[in-house]
Amino acid sequence: MFFVDTLACEGLGNRSYLAGGDGAAVVIDPPRDIDQVIAAAARRGVRIAYVAETHIHNDYITGGLELARVAGAGYLVPAAARVSFARTPVADGDTVTVDDGLVLRAIATPGHTPHHTSYALVDGGRAVAAFTGGSLLIGTVGRPDLVEPRLTERLARAQYASARRLADELDDAVPVLPTHGFGSFCSSARTEGDATTIGKERTANDALTLDVDTFVARTLAGLDDVPAYYVHMAPANAAGPAPVDLTPPGPADARQIAERLAAGEWVVDLRGRVAFAAGHVAGSFNFEGDGRLATYLAWLIPWGKPVTLLAATPERIAAAQRELTRVGIDRPAAAATGDPAGWIRAGEKLASFPRATFAGLAAARERGDEAVVLDVRRASERADGHVDGSVHIPVHELHGRIAEVPPGTVWVHCAGGMRAAIAASLLDAAGRRVVAVDDGFEAAADAGLTVTASS
Repeated sequence: MFFVDTLACEGLGNRSYLAGGDGAAVVIDPPRDIDQVIAAAARRGVRIAYVAETHIHNDYITGGLELARVAGAGYLVPAAARVSFARTPVADGDTVTVDDGLVLRAIATPGHTPHHTSYALVDGGRAVAAFTGGSLLIGTVGRPDLVEPRLTERLARAQYASARRLADELDDAVPVLPTHGFGSFCSSARTEGDATTIGKERTANDALTLDVDTFVARTLAGLDDVPAYYVHMAPANAAGPAPVDLTPPGPADARQIAERLAAGEWVVDLRGRVAFAAGHVAGSFNFEGDGRLATYLAWLIPWGKPVTLLAATPERIAAAQRELTRVGIDRPAAAATGDPAGWIRAGEKLASFPRATFAGLAAARERGDEAVVLDVRRASERADGHVDGSVHIPVHELHGRIAEVPPGTVWVHCAGGMRAAIAASLLDAAGRRVVAVDDGFEAAADAGLTVTASS
């Protein structure tokens, strides 16, 4: 009897899988913090016989090399991937026996990368699961533009062919288990749901319902911004990532926090945006620990910049540290916990800024207040509608473009409040007067603000 366990990395929108039988298992696309994978295998009472990568990842650092070493497992990596370490190269049609009667078969599915490989789990001669990595996702496919701009259209066409190959070779009942597509920016389009099958995709996925030219045109038109840190992920994965160190960072007192800020280092407050707005260390930035911490912090921070973490509890620091290792931010320079009053020196005061709703913004405009409305959503979101007269700078560009924000009190908004909180903290640290709009964008029109769709 086989099993498949899902290991979710919610902050990155990815999944890894542990699949096996009574005695042994294979791990597909493991996260960098491999202790959780080892614990999952221990709960099942199985040996990790193989670790398999679908591709050299562009959005996170893999734990595959280290997991294979620790577990004494075979490390399966697509043969065409250029890497600097020893591995077992796999090509189309190659198979390995995971457990008694349980076989993993490689299926070449180029598109997300030229070497991308999916795997079918075969039990007793019948495919029972398809690990599709960045190929066939839920309702879409992995984006084809992360390798080389000149290859994008060619890879989009390869994605189309790969998706159709999977649909042709696998039965409708076979579960599709992708790595990307749960919020990851490696997805070509937004996805809905968390489970699917070949049969469901056959009727709902553009790659399986459209002709190739229409699919390619629609895919390329829908590609969104690429997080800046992606450029560092594939080289690290190809070189062979180092093991992670999750021991607690050294403590930072108020004097050290001030010194780190003065040196231009980043001090990141992981508390919720309501608490941060009410009182925070002047100059610190707010990236909520329970938001998309790794994605947005890694996207915005200058690569290699030291970061000090602030949080209410050591547990929150530990969770953030774990998440950040997955994108190559390996060791916080320092950390502080407790009450924010303890993070500032004697005689200093905590900084703060107001929060509001779209109704509050509408009221401010009616009063004639000097209100600069800053939209920090992505361009694709703004195209569906924006507040008339608003300035647009996506949050991931704001740190380098603050000088472009017009003078006046800045009312900053996104789609729901999290990114607005990040942006508000950046503006506040730069000395701007700011109001964080903590509201869903759908409330803008209801508040009487004119919402205009882009032409």
